Amino acid sequence: MSPPEFINTRRVPVSQFPHERPILFSASMVRALLDGSKTQTRRVVKPRRDRGIGCDLAPHEIAGEINGGDFTNAVYGAPGERLWVRESWQGPLIDSDLFEQHGGDMAPFRKPDYCRYAADGGPRPEYLDADDRLRQGWKPGIHMFRWASRITLEITGVRIERLQYITEADALAEGTPGGHGTVPGYGYAATPVEHYRWLWESLNAAGRPVLPADPQAKRYCRVKAWLDKHPDTTSWAANPWVWVVEFRRLEK
Repeated sequence: MSPPEFINTRRVPVSQFPHERPILFSASMVRALLDGSKTQTRRVVKPRRDRGIGCDLAPHEIAGEINGGDFTNAVYGAPGERLWVRESWQGPLIDSDLFEQHGGDMAPFRKPDYCRYAADGGPRPEYLDADDRLRQGWKPGIHMFRWASRITLEITGVRIERLQYITEADALAEGTPGGHGTVPGYGYAATPVEHYRWLWESLNAAGRPVLPADPQAKRYCRVKAWLDKHPDTTSWAANPWVWVVEFRRLEK
């Protein structure tokens, strides 16, 4: 398929302090953000209530608005606004002496300098919980606070298109360069688009049961009933409408 010929980079008026929204990334994509190879992200467009007149909007209706330059219903924001990245983390992590020096006040340590991040590798951190019990592990990114986020992105463009419209240049901007070993099971060098398709499926289509080939199999009816009740709307094959958000990382 040919990609659409539109892209919105028009900046909307923003205040002195641009509006910020959280956005979740996996560890591999956080690393791509940090090394500068990821400057785009795609997310499924879901039906939503119009912020203006209150009616329900289908994905293709939202696409018409966004691609026409109306960002009223832009879930991730408009060009010029910001996203702060959520990722698996732990913190603040400080030693007991430093904690006592500050009279048990954790406020001075609520910043990225005192946090650790799973994307950086290394063992799971150990820490004492509120009951002085030794714990070890990461906190899910969905529970990250703004003060713990180490990556802030400025949106430079927003559009909506079908998932399979992605080009090789887009796939590279998604942080999926392809090559040998990038797609499990491939005996050859995957293209950037093949690499991105694998990434998309691993994040958006994992967990769906596979219908047995034999209709007489014991699981066939049960699996078919589940699949009929939960139609595939997010996989590569379903080719959903997706938000395409372009951005640049802000240096702190």
